[in-house]
Amino acid sequence: MPDRETGEAQIHPGETDEFAFHTSGNPLPEAADVAIVGGGIIGSSTAYFLARRGISVALFEKGRIAGEQSGRNWGWVRQQCRAPLELPLMMQSLRLWQELPAELGEDIGFRQGGTLYLAENETELAELATWLDVAHTHKLDTKVVAGRELKDLFAAGGRFAGALYTASDGRAEPSRAGRAIARGAARAGARIVSGCAVRGIETAAGRVSGVVTEHGRVAARAVVCAAGTWTRLFCGSLGIRVPQLPVQNTVARLAPARRVLDGQAWTHAIAIRRRADGGYTVAHGHASRHALIPASLRYGLKFLPAFRSSPDSVRFSLGADFVRALATRARWPLDAKSPFESERVLGPKPDARILREMRAGLEHWLPELAGAPFVESWVGTIDATPDVLPIMSAVESIGDFYVAAGFSGHGFGIGPGAGKLIAGMVSGDADPAVLAGFRLGRYFDGSPIVPGPAI
Repeated sequence: MPDRETGEAQIHPGETDEFAFHTSGNPLPEAADVAIVGGGIIGSSTAYFLARRGISVALFEKGRIAGEQSGRNWGWVRQQCRAPLELPLMMQSLRLWQELPAELGEDIGFRQGGTLYLAENETELAELATWLDVAHTHKLDTKVVAGRELKDLFAAGGRFAGALYTASDGRAEPSRAGRAIARGAARAGARIVSGCAVRGIETAAGRVSGVVTEHGRVAARAVVCAAGTWTRLFCGSLGIRVPQLPVQNTVARLAPARRVLDGQAWTHAIAIRRRADGGYTVAHGHASRHALIPASLRYGLKFLPAFRSSPDSVRFSLGADFVRALATRARWPLDAKSPFESERVLGPKPDARILREMRAGLEHWLPELAGAPFVESWVGTIDATPDVLPIMSAVESIGDFYVAAGFSGHGFGIGPGAGKLIAGMVSGDADPAVLAGFRLGRYFDGSPIVPGPAI
């Protein structure tokens, strides 16, 4: 049965964790060492690793756990073609994904079936092969495959000149994983509260002293903002600039169909992943939509290098989203309703044009699946940064306030590793050299903005 809030098919329709987490039956704690704003995979993973350290943590989600992009993404756990800065953390995250099913005591759909980036011609294949230097530096199992070897991996392989292939890459089910990690955090001692928006923070002597939620105050010595695409608004209300823009990605689910691959494959026309239910999650390989908002104008110059590096990957529109964003208050009193209570879960409508192009891509490149219907479709809202790399950073202006956002569509796969790193950042024992590349200040100190891979 479809999950009407995540857009993904419910694989465990009997799950009751949202009832257990919901604020209606889950009174707020008076205090926690760390408060986390946002219950996506980043926030839940951070709570999980903090709680396992014995640190008291309370996570607050305005809607439902993993209800937005964390439950609406492609489900790829991919090392291949990651930016060099991000790759070591992704490799650690893959190891954590391997351990999570046993640690959590449940099947989250994690399988290692590999990633294929497909080339239509020799020029594209040569371009993909340039990433082999990065792969070999990090001792990955990435290689170029073609001919019979590609056909053995992918039923449609004979239609392509070749592919870049990383066999150790994996996949998992977004509709399972985020919630399972939150449940694991709760078992480790974290308080998980959904249906409870955080309106803002309180400070004392320039440092965090607590959060104010719609249901009351919770004292805290540190706060992590892991609010996904809502981070710019939340931080902006505190006077903190976060250059982040929303990008909408239309995704669909195919009914169970013939097995054509064990992992996932990408082309410019279509991206496809084998699902645990025997169907496929599919998306356009190279088209998302950005509905222009006032922040698009404010941060447009910072995003210009990313747009230039991949000019056909984002389509722009101007309409109701701009007006709605213009009418949204930038600041609000903490004893009054906040914007986070007006829209609990983002649910844009799928782009009909992109759905048609996805269907055409299937018919052209994967006629084996052309007869399988789209059972459902949905939109995930990606929180993109100018360099397509995440922010995991302390904020200089407010002591013990941290930002963990801007994962630019890469957050699902890197989520467990990022959560462990953020837990170390908050605890004070993360490697400063690792964190340096993810600091918020890189966008404002004159450092060149060099976009990472968009896919």
